[in-house]
Amino acid sequence: QLRLVESGGGLVQPGGSLRLSCAATGGTGGTLNGYAVAWFRQVPGKEREAVSTISTAAGNRRDYLGSVKGRFTLLRDDFENAVKLEMNDLKPEDTAVYYCAAKGPGHWVVDVYTPPEDYNYWGRGTQVTVSS
Repeated sequence: QLRLVESGGGLVQPGGSLRLSCAATGGTGGTLNGYAVAWFRQVPGKEREAVSTISTAAGNRRDYLGSVKGRFTLLRDDFENAVKLEMNDLKPEDTAVYYCAAKGPGHWVVDVYTPPEDYNYWGRGTQVTVSS
């Protein structure tokens, strides 16, 4: 059973940066490389939205929500068995609880339009607050 734990959230001023980490334990082969991974975010009263995804097919294709393109970067960290989300030039509208989700194991193509119910593993989330 794959277990995901997010970390790295916090309070940051507009224009600042944070790096979120989604660390994995368990799962097939003990590695997150065999799973497609997404970072979602959610604010109260709104639906959960995907901000970035990485596939395990199509050349490990990455996808980003339009509003975060050029500011967020998703990276696999094989040494830490984790997926990181580097967030730069943060804006107040980025404030949300950020969740890590995984689909797999197997070869999957995902993007920011892949619905949350397609992912079979979830972390508990980490709060990101962007405020002066």
